[in-house]
Amino acid sequence: MIYEQRIYSCIPGRLPALLKRFETQTLKIWEKHGIKQAGFWTVLVGDGNNDLHYLLAWESLADREKKWTVFQSDPAWISARAESEKDGPIIANVKSAFLQPTSFSAVK
Repeated sequence: MIYEQRIYSCIPGRLPALLKRFETQTLKIWEKHGIKQAGFWTVLVGDGNNDLHYLLAWESLADREKKWTVFQSDPAWISARAESEKDGPIIANVKSAFLQPTSFSAVK
């Protein structure tokens, strides 16, 4: 199992729109494609109060490539993203890293 850490830095004031999109649209589309989330976080204290952090769990990089490509081209996703951005862009920057658990990690 590998984990993809994604950090979305939102345009100021747009984090609520991103959270709503995930809660009402994105997670349903991910479920359809077998994309598994391992958690979502916002910043309570510290830098990045416009950021959304989340982890996705993948069987392998090949699994990620296959499922993410299909998700990105799904008409339901394209429509949901367009609708959520009708008042302007939401995300200013995306950071992504692929993480591999250590032998002593509680998460495997």
